[in-house]
Formats: sequence, structure tokens, C-alpha cells
Amino acid sequence: MPTLPFRKIRSLLTVLLGAAALAPALRAQDAKPAAEKPRFIYTLTVTDKLRVEIFQESDLTTISRVDASGNVNLPLIGDIHLAGLTVEQAQKAVASAYIDKRFLRHPEVTISIDEYAPREVTIAGQVRQPGRFELPLESTMSVVDLVTKAGGLTDTAKGSAVVVTHYDADGKKITVKVDVEGIIKGKKSARSSDNSLLLQPGDIVFVPESII
Repeated sequence: MPTLPFRKIRSLLTVLLGAAALAPALRAQDAKPAAEKPRFIYTLTVTDKLRVEIFQESDLTTISRVDASGNVNLPLIGDIHLAGLTVEQAQKAVASAYIDKRFLRHPEVTISIDEYAPREVTIAGQVRQPGRFELPLESTMSVVDLVTKAGGLTDTAKGSAVVVTHYDADGKKITVKVDVEGIIKGKKSARSSDNSLLLQPGDIVFVPESII
């Protein structure tokens, strides 16, 4: 039986040892979980109806709506701004307020949403089904999503200049132009920020008509 030359044997051993060393890394890579989709986190908004409770302080329990200024009026501490915060952030803010004003030392605050504020957006202009649409509570909606819900652009729509009007917490009017047509068609000219723009309750979307 012919024997292999020493060089070939050494090369074969090198390959086998390399494969053995690489195997654990490959198994670890295969075992990595798939990247999770970013979770939508709700933030409190005007007219949300909140229940604010403090452990072992039943007389401080409050049920109140977030007012037009984004505040909630609580016993002892008065108005506190909670609009724009997550529930967890709001709980920490309330606890800090009671501590800072020296009413409680270690308050355990629990905030729950008894009733959500109306979460509607409006779309008008050159879409097939203009009107009001409700935003989902546990997920987001982009301008393209809304246009799709409204039946899509009409044949005369200027989809490259869709206008989104938004009012911030201070009542300041903000307008943004979005190239919906470019996003739908996958044009290189479409900005990634247009696709990532998420609608907020009360936003108004207007699709202008193309002038030929």
C-alpha cells in the first residue's frame, strides 16, 4: 500500500486542525438569535386619561386627563408635565416630584392608562379615499402607510411633494415635505428620513395635484 509523502500528511493535518478550530465559532454564529424588530413604545399625550397610584398612599390616588399643556394635576404637588413621556418615565417623574417637595421619601408610583386619547390623522388631496384614519396603539404608521390605507395616489397626484403638518407640544406648527412617490418606486433620490418619518396624532397629510 503506497504511503503519503510527509508534506502531504502535514498539509492534511493542518486543514483538519483548522476545521476543528473553526467549528465552535460556526456553531456559535448559527446559534445567534435573529435581530428583533424594534418595539413600539407609547408616549403619553394630551387627553390621555391616567390613573396615578402610590403604594400605601391611597388618599393620593388620582384619575385625571393630560390637559392641553401636557400636564396632570396631582395632590400636594400640583401640575406636572407628563406629555411626551413613556409610562415608566412618567412614574419616575412623579416619584421625583414628591421626593423633591419632601412629601414622600420613597414613593412607589404606578401609572396606568384608563383611556387613550383619540389617535387620528387626516389625509386630504389627491388620494383615492381621503379622510380620517386611526393610528394603531401598539405600532407606528409612516406617511407611505397612510397613503396606502387611503387607497393610494390618484393619477394626477404630485406624490413627490406630499406635505405633513404637525403641531408640537407647544402648539408650534411644523411642515415637512415627503417624497412618497420616490419611496414607493424605490428611487435613489428619495431620502431615507422621508421613509422613517412617523405620524403623530393630529397630523394632517396633504397630497397636492400635479400641474401639467
